[in-house]
Formats: sequence, structure tokens, C-alpha cells
Amino acid sequence: MPSGSASRRNRPARGSVAAARRGPSTGIIIAVVVLVLFAGAVGFGIYRTQRGSGDVPVPAGGTSTSLTVGQASAPATIDIYLDFQCPVCKQYETQTGPTIDKLVAAGQAKVVYHPVAFLDRFSSTQYSSRSSAASACAADAKVFPQYLTLLYANQPPENGNGLPESQLVSLGQQAGAGGDFAQCVQDNHYANWTKSVTDDASRAGVNGTPTIKVNGTDVGMSTDALTAAVAAAQR
Repeated sequence: MPSGSASRRNRPARGSVAAARRGPSTGIIIAVVVLVLFAGAVGFGIYRTQRGSGDVPVPAGGTSTSLTVGQASAPATIDIYLDFQCPVCKQYETQTGPTIDKLVAAGQAKVVYHPVAFLDRFSSTQYSSRSSAASACAADAKVFPQYLTLLYANQPPENGNGLPESQLVSLGQQAGAGGDFAQCVQDNHYANWTKSVTDDASRAGVNGTPTIKVNGTDVGMSTDALTAAVAAAQR
């Protein structure tokens, strides 16, 4: 039979019993609440970040800020910031486009296109945004280069209405787009993508179109400047 002293050692002190009945102290409760609120805030922040990134649809062959044409292993990367309503962009494409096509076909360069919407103010229907979003639909249909050429060939004048959706669809079909292309354009499916592309260009310090970079360095708006920069990138 256990001794009286041993029995007393196994009994909790009266103060301990009272504390157990009262539950955790106020300080502990506050600490737990703060921890829960902090964890909730962190979780909500992660949720918002994930949701925000999910709100930007990404077209085939692209990212949330660009579209790429060419081999990923190409030694030179040509970044072209363009606006489909920009007359100088059209001139650059007319003059340098064939050279760019040859560089891409030879595996010497890949082109990262950034179709921004800087010139919406020069259209009553936000044509820069609509044409950029339509070009992403063309990327899904695997006809982006052809569509780019047709958009420039049919470029509307500034300070006008821009091309209607029906013509944006018709040009895509002329380029070879099928399937869901028409619905993609009519739904303006890539409107948020266009905004993402434009915002990213502004953050990168791009404030005019066309802006041309080769491996991250600005180059002049001439065919000679482009070919020289691509050649230097291969050395």
C-alpha cells in the first residue's frame, strides 16, 4: 500500500487544480489569437496572389507578358514592343520583317513579341487593346506571325474606330485560324493578358513603340542595327 507521502506527491497542488479549472491564461489566449490571425493573413495573401496570377490567361507559346516565335535555344533574343495601331511599327515590320523571318528560320534568333496597348486613346473603340487580345487568340490558333502581317497590312488610321471584331475574325481566318478563334476574339478572351503585357512594358521603362532589344540591349530601328546585334550575340 503506498505511503501517505507518496500519495501526496501524486496529487496536484490546490493551486494547480484551480488553474486547470480556469483554463489557459489571458496572455496565452491573446497569443493564440494573434497567431491564428497572422496565419490567416498569410494564407489570404497567398490566395490572392494565386488568384491574381490565374486571372491572366496565357496564350499558346507565350507568357503573361509576351509571345515567342522561334527556337528556344536560339542564341539571340529579339524583344519587340509593338502596338498594332502604331504607324512606325508597321513601317518597321515592312522593312525588317523579312530579315527577322530569316533569322528565326535559321535558328539564329527567336522573337519575343510584346503587343502593348499604348495607343488606345487614338481610337474610339480601344483598338490597340482589342487587336493585341486578338493576336493572342491567333497564337492559340498557331497563326500569330501570319496574323501580325495581316493586322499591319490592314492597319486602320489613328483617331478612328479601328477594325471591328468581324474584320479581326476575318483576318484571322484568312491567316488560317479555325476552331475557337472567332469566339476567342468576340469574347475578348485575352483582355487581361493585354493589360498584363502593357503594364509589364511600362514597368520595364518602355514608353514608346516600336522598341527593339537584342539580348536585353536597345538597338536602333533599322535592319542593319538588328542584324549587327544578332551577329554579336552569336560570337
